Order: sequence, then C-alpha cells, then structure tokens
Amino acid sequence: MNRRSPRLVEVTILVTALSAATSAQQETVEEIRAKAEQGDVDAQYGLGLMYADGEGVPEDDVEAARWLRRAADQGEARAQYNLGWMYANGEGVSEDSVEAVRWFRLAGDQGETRAQYNLGWMYANGEGVPEDDVEAVRWLRLAADQGEARAQTSLGVMYDNGDGVPEDDVEAVRWLRLAADQGEVSAQFNLGIMHVDGRGVPQDFQRAYIWFDLAASRLPGDSRDQAISYRDGASERLTSAQITEAQRLAREWEDTHPRN
Repeated sequence: MNRRSPRLVEVTILVTALSAATSAQQETVEEIRAKAEQGDVDAQYGLGLMYADGEGVPEDDVEAARWLRRAADQGEARAQYNLGWMYANGEGVSEDSVEAVRWFRLAGDQGETRAQYNLGWMYANGEGVPEDDVEAVRWLRLAADQGEARAQTSLGVMYDNGDGVPEDDVEAVRWLRLAADQGEVSAQFNLGIMHVDGRGVPQDFQRAYIWFDLAASRLPGDSRDQAISYRDGASERLTSAQITEAQRLAREWEDTHPRN
C-alpha cells in the first residue's frame, strides 16, 4: 500500500443495552409487581427492565429508572449497571455523567464487565471523572480479562498508542486478536492495519487482507467502504493465488465463528 496506515482508533461508544427481562416472563406483571413492592430484588430488577423495554407494560423510562434504583440500592450489580447507563444517556433521569460513574463503579466493583468497560471508556475520555489513562487501563483490563471484546479492543489500542501503559505493539496485537476472534469488528480492522505495518507481527499482506475482509463484512456505510479500500490496497501486494487463498481463509473463519 502506498499510503501510511493510521494509528489505531479507540472504541468511543458506551456499552448500551438494557437487557430483556426474559426471566420475568413466567409470571404475570401483577405477580412481579407484588414481589417488587415487598422488596424482592430480582422482581425489582425485572420490572425495571420490563418498563425500559415495554414488555408487558407501557414503555416508561422514568418508571424503569425507579425500579432499577430500588434494586440497585440493594446491591444488584446488573441494576446498578443499567441505572448508570440511563444516567449516561439521560433516559428516565437527567443526564449526569458523574452519577453514571458512581453507579458503574458500584457495579464494576462487583465484577460487572459492561460497567467495567464503561468506566474505562469514561476515564479515557474524561466523562464524569478527570481524564486518567492509567485508571482507564485498569478498568479495561478487568473487563478484558473476563472476555469483554470491546474492552480487549480498547486495551489493545491503549498498548498501541502508549496511553496509560508503555507502548507495546506485541501486547496490542495480543489483545486485538482476542477481541477479533470474538467477531469484534474494530479489532479486526485494527489487526489488518497492524499486519500492513508489521507492528507487533511480521508484515503480512495476506493476513491483513483477511482481517479487512472480515471487518468489511460486518461494518456499515462509510466504515465498510474504508475497510474495503484497505483490503483492496493489501491485495495490490498479493498474487491472484494469494488473494484466492485469503478469501478461502476468510470464509473458513466465518464458518467457524458464527455470528450471534
């Protein structure tokens, strides 16, 4: 490729998702509400999700936040995470990144991986806390060690850029590969860049082609076009036979890594 590849880019989106309250479907709303009113933490959490998703009740973010708070106040980590997410996004409550951090921290201290990832993101971006790359790395690593693919990607980027840790391309590739093997598209694209540049791995345009191709199959719009552009740039350094083999390996990877 005749253009300089960019440095890796960090994931910049909070983990979202108020999980569906599937466990609550065995009981009527009235039964769940009665248990919640009596202080049953699982019922409070489930009722909060039902209001958030509009499952069995009218969708109502304010009511969702009210029930999630009651469960969160009892130490329910999933409720603490979801309440933090609502504060981060201003859904059912006034947007408040400091309050979001407080709830994420309570959940993260209990091992809630989504909360740990979000805390890492917030420290890296100075949202609700002073920007602190070392603290960002600490929280990202906690989530990454539990297999959270977005945290693994972000940790790989931190190692590549030397943010909060000594710059280490080999360690960057290790974390990116763990995430890429879970289908995390940012990690796949970034691994392609690493193989083009020969950073942390030997320069290998065929491997770069594979990772760019996999990323292109998952990315939308302009991001997909960018991945295709880099894939096609890598192909300029390959023979026809090498391209055919790279396409075969990409299909083989897809077959052994079904999408969720």
